[in-house]
Amino acid sequence: MARDLHEHASARPAVQKVALAAAALFALIGVLGFVPGITTHYGEMTFAGHHSEAKLLGVFQVSVLHNLVHLLFGLVGLVMARRLAGARVFLAVGGALYLVLWLYGFAIDRDTSVNFVPVNDADNWLHLVLGFGMLAAGLLLNNNLGTGTRVEAPFDRP
Repeated sequence: MARDLHEHASARPAVQKVALAAAALFALIGVLGFVPGITTHYGEMTFAGHHSEAKLLGVFQVSVLHNLVHLLFGLVGLVMARRLAGARVFLAVGGALYLVLWLYGFAIDRDTSVNFVPVNDADNWLHLVLGFGMLAAGLLLNNNLGTGTRVEAPFDRP
């Protein structure tokens, strides 16, 4: 009995697990952007701007600044995901920011200095998926889901 209570008390809600996984992935991507081989044309990476020809996994255009932003975003997310409210804010606000970044990526002329954190078509579509996924997770995941406790009854059933 005491063991069951301890296990339930230490379980994290699904929203925190998702936020931790997303944050860890962002931090990992930030680090991998600095690894030659995983980042193609590594020698052509610039600090910022559209002239950087480096591509993470040969697909996503990156620069030093782009990698640092991913790394910092991931580290902030790891700290925020330690608390339930922080996890929700990280996912919901982060998702909204990625949707804004998606719109920005389509609105700008990518061959100008406005593309200071280089984005290409692959980045834009990834930003769309990340934006909707993070926003949905932050807003829709139930606090008790994944903790082993009873999920609240749906509002449409007695």
